[in-house]
Amino acid sequence: MEVNPPPPLRRIVVDEEPTTVAAPTGTARNGTGIGAPARRGPEWAGARARPARVVERLRTEELSIAYSRKLAVKKVSLPVRQGEVLALIGPSGCGKTTLLRTLNRLVELTPGVTRSGRVTLDGIDVDEIDVTTLRRKVGMVFQQPNPFPMSIFDNIAYGIRERGRKRPGRREIAPYVAQALERAGLYEEVKDNLRGPALGLSGGQQQRLCIARSLAVNPEVLLLDEPCSALDPISTAAIEEQIIQLRSELAIVIVTHNLQQAQRVADRVAFMYLGDLVEYGAAEQVFGAPEAQRTREYVAGSFG
Repeated sequence: MEVNPPPPLRRIVVDEEPTTVAAPTGTARNGTGIGAPARRGPEWAGARARPARVVERLRTEELSIAYSRKLAVKKVSLPVRQGEVLALIGPSGCGKTTLLRTLNRLVELTPGVTRSGRVTLDGIDVDEIDVTTLRRKVGMVFQQPNPFPMSIFDNIAYGIRERGRKRPGRREIAPYVAQALERAGLYEEVKDNLRGPALGLSGGQQQRLCIARSLAVNPEVLLLDEPCSALDPISTAAIEEQIIQLRSELAIVIVTHNLQQAQRVADRVAFMYLGDLVEYGAAEQVFGAPEAQRTREYVAGSFG
């Protein structure tokens, strides 16, 4: 069998001795010795730098919710902390969205709903807080973007104006609108078109606008119900980046069916199944070494 000779060496002439540099951080060596992107699994999510200050904002205590006497959430006790992202995961119908909507009493808008147990905000029972005040402190962003049919500026200004006893003018409110858009990672994209219609934005931009609208009233907690399920990967990445940055300023709870997304953004994970809280813990533990058999099956993709 004839063996082809190896190709000739190609020599590059340089003026001085080249400097050897280390492989970039975040790369792994494959069998060829060429740097390849490192896998971002549970160990990456857990290793992400966390804010030094973690403060409890919300807490559920033996919380149960029923629709026409059928339990959807069963005696769930959970802390929600500023400085952490809490991801609620589980198959459809497990109660995670019902739990989320209970945190600012939105679930009460559904006829036939009953609730037992407690939800506290900064140690105060949410039933003792005016519901408008509660929903300002505990903001909500829904699955589908829902901008108001008005300008980008007025979408953000709406909540700020409604808070005050007198309606501030555009010039007075402009810095607060800009700040909210910056916190949502949208300002640079819309700063030259603030008078333009919000409904003219892309789906990802509309969702970040809704996040900015919630942030404009300075909430303590931000609830996100599948905020990226209808978005493309680029828009999803932009929102995930903002979630990670915002967690140092406020507590964040996200409902997601996307386990990869939960691994990317969550510090703590609560796995629910048929209304029960099956497992709660650090993201790297729940995804890397779950304690409950049902959790192991779910994160392995056996059902869901």
